Amino acid sequence: MKITDVSPFILHLPLTADSIADSTHRITRWGVVGARIATSAGLVGFGFTGTHAHAASDRLIAACIRDCYGPLLVDEDAQDRTRLWMKLARQPALQWVGRAGVTQLALAAVDVALWDLSAKAAGLPLWKFLGGATSETIEAYNTDVGWLSIPEPELVAGAQRAVERDGFRALKLKVGHDDPLVDLRRLEAVRRAIGPQVRIAIDGNGKWDLPTCLSFVRKAAAFDIFWFEEPLWYDDVGSHRALAKQSPIPIALGEQLYALDAFRAFVAAGAVHYVQPDVTRLGGVTEYIEVAHLARAFRLPVAPHAGDMSQAHVHLAYWHPSTVLLEYIPWIKDHFREPANVRDGAFLRPQQPGASTTPLDDSLERFSVSID
Repeated sequence: MKITDVSPFILHLPLTADSIADSTHRITRWGVVGARIATSAGLVGFGFTGTHAHAASDRLIAACIRDCYGPLLVDEDAQDRTRLWMKLARQPALQWVGRAGVTQLALAAVDVALWDLSAKAAGLPLWKFLGGATSETIEAYNTDVGWLSIPEPELVAGAQRAVERDGFRALKLKVGHDDPLVDLRRLEAVRRAIGPQVRIAIDGNGKWDLPTCLSFVRKAAAFDIFWFEEPLWYDDVGSHRALAKQSPIPIALGEQLYALDAFRAFVAAGAVHYVQPDVTRLGGVTEYIEVAHLARAFRLPVAPHAGDMSQAHVHLAYWHPSTVLLEYIPWIKDHFREPANVRDGAFLRPQQPGASTTPLDDSLERFSVSID
């Protein structure tokens, strides 16, 4: 099954609100920057990374797919996934300018597309192609109810709806106000409204420093917090280690880490309790698997960050035995042939061949952004 064409695409898809914000970002659209890989067998694979829908930077990723990786892939066997990942990830010219950021996001789109192709060629959903499900269900945690930009009354009402109407038993709330007391009041209000049986995780998106986090976790622990995600600057292993040793709340991180080596540094330091790899940052499924195995070797639970809004991650979650939870954000699911759907707080297991990354033709037509 020879690769005949590699072409990028960019979609800017609407959110469930006009805009959302966490402690460090505000966005109005979600970017899907993808690779379409055609083959001599007539099969087409799709993969994509997730962005904040900034047209100029999205075009950099698309250009990397088209101009840097595309020529290296044409005429190659599409099922040689590991060899092709090594060919692209270890390309000397690209290592000089990459190893994170644009080149890695582009690699992620390409690698997911290759896994999508292989699973389609086998006539299997990716989780089955990988070796079969190891869990009967994968619990979803709802992030979309907890943005920092949501005023407290709406935050509480949304959390109640997610629990009482939609069946979620786990939610994630953003924290990171300039005054942490505001976050404590919001946590207290939500915990009072939803009761003790629902898990609440929090996410700081890397804003606070170590003293602020140490003070905050001692107070927030009263609300039975499941984990504190990205409490500190993303690359600061030492401060995460210090926090992890003293915090009564477990530490989660990984969405801003671009390589197995970065995860190894945090794991070896004892700086993380919940490992959160993301195929859209790690260069795709190939290195995600390495990170998930690393977590398992240290008996750490895996809870993927879902930069792809769980389209491919749901397959990996059902397959890998260390997965305990999967993030649910419903922004883009209705733009794919097999949406990442949740029922009664759990992800439905995909049934169609591939990685659930094939976009709808209508969405490609309506929401495409020019590459050039």
